Amino acid sequence: MNKQVVVLLHGVGSNGANMASLAQQWQTKFPDVIWLSPNAPFASDMGNGYQWFSLKGVTDANRPERIQAARAALDSLLAQLFHAHDIDPNRDNVIFVGFSQGSMMSLDMLVSARMKLAGVIAFSGRLASPQPYQFTQNVPVLLVHGLSDPAIHYSESEKSASALSALGHSVQTQFEAGLNHAISAQGAAAAAEFIKAQLS
Repeated sequence: MNKQVVVLLHGVGSNGANMASLAQQWQTKFPDVIWLSPNAPFASDMGNGYQWFSLKGVTDANRPERIQAARAALDSLLAQLFHAHDIDPNRDNVIFVGFSQGSMMSLDMLVSARMKLAGVIAFSGRLASPQPYQFTQNVPVLLVHGLSDPAIHYSESEKSASALSALGHSVQTQFEAGLNHAISAQGAAAAAEFIKAQLS
């Protein structure tokens, strides 16, 4: 029987427990899902928590190469987790859920086509991966962004939606008035519906 797996990737300066609290909201709806919410491999430059890549001196020009450099550590971490839970993305259904920098890494997993995916949810993120993007399958994507986000402007999710749709993915978007750099109850509910649709 195929396993149902959701991998949650946190934002910079945060930790896996932060995203695990989101998973706990969904667990009652999806009792058979394996929830994986690891800490990023590197200590945060911010002084607290962890990061997938450094924000020191980051620019739009150098962000793609930082994401590319971060792939090996993420892949190693996932290999350990998947081995521990006997998960095979080629057999099992794997959905990635990211917030902020975790969204960048989740969307990078999609456009680098390093793993077969059942879906991707990106909260308050951006597609900042190095091009050319790879495409091996049409993957459902949900992009959720606050219209008052001061950290990553919501237009980044608009641009991501256009790029991913042009590539051939099935993209849904949800933009929320008054929401800053956070996950709202409405966003969490939309994500739960998305997960239900992909795993049913």
